[in-house]
Amino acid sequence: MTKILVIEDDPQIRDNIQDILELESFDLILAENGSIGLQQAQSELPDLIICDIMMPEMNGFEVLAALRQVEQTADIPLIFLTAKADRTDFRQGMELGADDYLTKPFTPKELRQAIVTRLQKKAQIETKYTTQVQQISQQLNLQLYHDQTTNLPNRLALRKKFNSLWQHYQSEVEKNYIISILCLSLDRFSQMQSYLGYEKSDLLLKQVAQRLKALLQTQGEIIYLGAADFAILLFPLSSKQLVFNTIKKLQTQLGQLYQIKGQEVFISTSIGISFAPQDGTEIEKLLTNGKKALHKAQQNVSDHYEVYRGIFEIGIARQLSLENDLHCAIERNQFELYYQPIISLKTRKIIGCEALLRWNHPVRSTIPPSIFIPIAEELGLINDIGNWVFRQACRQLKKWQEKGFINHKLSVNLSALQFHQPDFRQNLISALVEYSVNPKQIELELTETQVIKDIEIAKKQLKSLKVLDFKIAIDDFGTGYSSLQYLQQLPFDTLKIDRVFIQNLDNNQSNAAIAEAIIKIAHSLNIQVVAEGVETPEELKFLEQHQCDLIQGYLFSRPLPLAGFETLLHSCQHLP
Repeated sequence: MTKILVIEDDPQIRDNIQDILELESFDLILAENGSIGLQQAQSELPDLIICDIMMPEMNGFEVLAALRQVEQTADIPLIFLTAKADRTDFRQGMELGADDYLTKPFTPKELRQAIVTRLQKKAQIETKYTTQVQQISQQLNLQLYHDQTTNLPNRLALRKKFNSLWQHYQSEVEKNYIISILCLSLDRFSQMQSYLGYEKSDLLLKQVAQRLKALLQTQGEIIYLGAADFAILLFPLSSKQLVFNTIKKLQTQLGQLYQIKGQEVFISTSIGISFAPQDGTEIEKLLTNGKKALHKAQQNVSDHYEVYRGIFEIGIARQLSLENDLHCAIERNQFELYYQPIISLKTRKIIGCEALLRWNHPVRSTIPPSIFIPIAEELGLINDIGNWVFRQACRQLKKWQEKGFINHKLSVNLSALQFHQPDFRQNLISALVEYSVNPKQIELELTETQVIKDIEIAKKQLKSLKVLDFKIAIDDFGTGYSSLQYLQQLPFDTLKIDRVFIQNLDNNQSNAAIAEAIIKIAHSLNIQVVAEGVETPEELKFLEQHQCDLIQGYLFSRPLPLAGFETLLHSCQHLP
């Protein structure tokens, strides 16, 4: 019911207005002066106010001015009642915000008409305002929950979409149907972005979004997560195989040619999958699990997909545990050097060894460097570990010299990060001085990729090491760039052929040809050759026939802890 406040000090006029308006079924509030009327207006918030101008205590102008200063009452329509027809009064009232005037005496018709007009105008304004609010709200929602580039719902919409989907299909899920969450990422998108530029990259994202919508249509919801990532909520399916079939279609279609402003572009995708309710019933958990599966997929070949498994959690937890333990490994004396003999094929005796780092974990037993070195590099611990290895190697070499092994040589591996540190050379010198070791008896091993990464810096660093009389070896030759021009440019003393080219030399013609060519070229550059991973007499025979200089491998000995290696040294064991 419409609520009208009447503020009138004349009892007769107030009663007449009451009689007229009660016939129209309005809800009336009556006030006998301006002060009372203002209080009732603020407490009752009527739909319309009829107010006399000339009143004791507080006149109509003062009431109106007070109403317009308060947010709750500022927009309430107000009709003035006046016995004067003075233009000045009209002007003053209109400036204060009055909506209409009725001059006393007025007829019931005039009163009803003035009220109806003001209420209709108020309704129109409210309707217009409501429409505007709705439009603005829709625009804000569109901007807030949609991505402008792809025209897809964005990450903020994901929870709402999933909750709606989960509630709608709850009965289907109870019938052992599954809802699938696909975390899809465009492979190598950052490189593609550098190649295409941002404008064309946005066009590529639009085309990917269009293909996804065309492919899925009524099969699920597509969400753009940002960068190169999308989430797809597939509607319930009766088996996982149907999900995999859908994924294969997606990857096939998304892998087709794209035309981006005259440029032809191909992309591949990786997808991680989690299932509801199996892997969770809340979108945050499902998305997290899907991303773990995506990360696993990205470690494989392109256009690969991976299903989330609980074992992923074990892998992550294990790595975090190793990271924590690695920080304390040096001070807790958990590192140990093993030594693998290096054998001369000319004398068939041990001429030296390679120092190999092992981590004796208190719980996980011995951990090989292939596991913990990448973690150490990521955590910034590799320099401390590398310095520890070199100092231990120098210390042990000095002890062997004191025991009579004067010409024994020791090879030490260097990490890429350690090699490029500004204080790298100084750390080596410090260890040499401390243990009084001749650098000619130490060979520093670097991999191809370490050296080739920045050839000019590598040249300077290697020359500075050669000045100190270190021997330099290139390790795992053949697995990196294998560019022979670098052998000519850089001061290598030794080339180590990777074990993948040594395996089955007697039966693998390709490996035999590669190994033979490497030995010949290295010798032509006055570089000695070590064959790694020699395991059979047949491999040894081939290497002897082609004048390989040195070998390492299980045929003679595995890497040994210090005591075992020293026993081997003292026994003077050699190749038969």
